[in-house]
Amino acid sequence: MKFVIVGYGRVGIRTARILSEEGHEVIVVDSDPEKIRRAQSDGFETIEGDGSEDSTLEQAALETVDAVGGLTGDLNANFAACMIGKHHGCRTVLRIDEDYRQDIYRKYADDVDEVVYPERLGAAGAKTALLGGDFNVVSDLTEKLQLSVFRIGEGASAVGKQIHDVGLPESARIYAHGREDESLTIPLPGTTLEVGDQVAVIVETESLDGVKQALSG
Repeated sequence: MKFVIVGYGRVGIRTARILSEEGHEVIVVDSDPEKIRRAQSDGFETIEGDGSEDSTLEQAALETVDAVGGLTGDLNANFAACMIGKHHGCRTVLRIDEDYRQDIYRKYADDVDEVVYPERLGAAGAKTALLGGDFNVVSDLTEKLQLSVFRIGEGASAVGKQIHDVGLPESARIYAHGREDESLTIPLPGTTLEVGDQVAVIVETESLDGVKQALSG
């Protein structure tokens, strides 16, 4: 598969490297010449320019790209990159660094395929590792919405299924995945869940039991 990563900072670097290690083609887009040089030294094809501009992203031949990740620290730039990718039929992943608020989520979530919160998900993985539990409520995001981490259990209906095929309640979304003893990262659409994997899910509290049954067994 072919991916465009807009923003070669902390999140973009890790995401690009993971995709490359799994055999995928990655194009890095950034306006910072120093970051472009770093991406080139890491072996990536690069495009120097503003990733929120059509003229920049179209250099990546978006009609051949599977997904675009807007992973800079600028929410508006990320959203613009995702909208350009969506216009060309690409899957889109939007990074949000701001503290989660329902109005922010509603503003952007309907227009992109996935919204990710790297800081929260990193903390989720750390907390799960420290507690050693199979299921943790990491954060109450709103009165009725929470971010939770589940460990895939023996006999769970999700075992052997790709992430996009897991039968979760409509209000639940998987936002991060990690193999056993690995950190949580942005999942690929075709990632297959295995016993012992961890997934971070944003879910309405009233749907929690259904999610737990599907993922933990």
